[in-house]
Amino acid sequence: MAEVDKSEKITINVGLVDLGQIDLLVDEGFYANRTDFIRTAIRRQLETRSGVVDQTVARRTLTLGTQHYGRRELEELRATGGMVELRVLGLATLADDVSPALALATIASVEVLGAFRAPREVKAALAPRTV
Repeated sequence: MAEVDKSEKITINVGLVDLGQIDLLVDEGFYANRTDFIRTAIRRQLETRSGVVDQTVARRTLTLGTQHYGRRELEELRATGGMVELRVLGLATLADDVSPALALATIASVEVLGAFRAPREVKAALAPRTV
């Protein structure tokens, strides 16, 4: 999966004075651009709270990173009568060949902190099971 596929675009509003200070730091060579500054700031904040994140991931039994299910995995799960709780901090994906019926038969609940990528019809079918 390409690196760009593992990111999500967000929009933020920043005060003009803060933006000016960011531009000043970019002009002075501390950061390559505004995006570099914002990513660095986010990473530093996450580092200061890493203990809380780790504890919460463990307590809520979340998969950290990426989790992907394809049709074959879900069909095998359905054959055994099993269901999965999709609980991810990061990126959760369902393959394009997963049908809404298969998803409903095998996915008990969806909790994704980050991004959930699946066919539109599958996401709509799972909406009542999504936290």
